[in-house]
Amino acid sequence: MFYDLHIHSALSPCSDDDMTLNNIVNMACLKELDLIAITDHNSVKQLYHLADVAQDKIRFIYGVEIQSREEIHVLAYFLDKQLLDTFQAFLDCYLIEEPNDEYYFGHQYIFNEVDEVVNEERRLLIKSLDLSLVEIIDWIHHHRGIAILAHAMSERFSIMNVFMRIDEDLDIDGIEVTKEDHQTLLMEKFPYLKNQFWLMNSDAHRLEMISEPIHQFDEKEFFGLWRKRYG
Repeated sequence: MFYDLHIHSALSPCSDDDMTLNNIVNMACLKELDLIAITDHNSVKQLYHLADVAQDKIRFIYGVEIQSREEIHVLAYFLDKQLLDTFQAFLDCYLIEEPNDEYYFGHQYIFNEVDEVVNEERRLLIKSLDLSLVEIIDWIHHHRGIAILAHAMSERFSIMNVFMRIDEDLDIDGIEVTKEDHQTLLMEKFPYLKNQFWLMNSDAHRLEMISEPIHQFDEKEFFGLWRKRYG
């Protein structure tokens, strides 16, 4: 199935204000994707109306991009809408507080199912949680999610930029890269990563950035990540 599992809505301050739920879903449909995830920075508040918008148009999973104390990004994915409140309470508890300056960083809009702005997040979401990467991964797993290292070789907010390594005992479920040669380079440097699950997403902050139907995976392999971990 063709996918893009790293898309930011207008709740992320670095995204365009027209990254509404309907615009994202419709663009993904125009690009003939099969599965998407909206993964805003340190918040799931945009996801409460996602099922209403997606309906029979496109499949989706719930997600969020979390920033650790070390400034490493990790993608958390989960399947149960009932976990939205639990994830949001966790993020609210540990997000390092700083007010958003919308004139500098951008607005952080929350939309309803018809793309009306119903709220605006006042805390700056592109901050770290006051937790380590390992603590965040452990929490994700404790709440039946899967943890994917985000853009693992990017110049900012990646594990390779911060630690310059990926430890064999780091309990991750997969790795996201932004270029195919990044996967090759990581497997050459760390041969024990060859059996990891790999994703290549857009990290879209604008509608036109959403992936074309290029990257695909086997549906059973992807959703098997939950079965592998939780039985």
